[in-house]
Amino acid sequence: MERLWAPWRLQYVTQEKPGGCVFCDKPLQRDDRAAYIVHRGELAYVILNAYPYNNGHAMVAPFAHISNFEELPPDTLNEMMELAQRCTRALKLGFHPDGLNLGFNLGAAAGAGIKDHLHFHLVPRWSGDTNFMPVLSDVRVIPQSLDQTYAQLVEAFAQLEAEKP
Repeated sequence: MERLWAPWRLQYVTQEKPGGCVFCDKPLQRDDRAAYIVHRGELAYVILNAYPYNNGHAMVAPFAHISNFEELPPDTLNEMMELAQRCTRALKLGFHPDGLNLGFNLGAAAGAGIKDHLHFHLVPRWSGDTNFMPVLSDVRVIPQSLDQTYAQLVEAFAQLEAEKP
């Protein structure tokens, strides 16, 4: 059945996908605002999801191109989890969600949109954050731009940094 909204799909759905690995390429840009990199660690970094499930949807990814969870070096895994904790605090401070979904999607069958480079999702959730749009039209509505989300989350990270003893 042809969906009535098909001609007006967002450009990213219909455009040709670029080659390479987005999680390897984004940190090389060195323009964190343009790449939506919120925070850099030594082995991993926090980046906004370009196609968010909800406002504030962030991810923690290692700089190293690793696809298998069991091959993730312990020091990288530790830093990723530390960044996930810090990001959780920043999301709570900046967005005041009622809850969060956290986790890895390993493999296409598990929902990984990019299966060749591990990344850990942090999705803020609010009571009643699902509306009729996904049910009726298979469409999600995000009421905040990535630029607004980026500024809000960077500010929360800076505030957390300033509060360190």
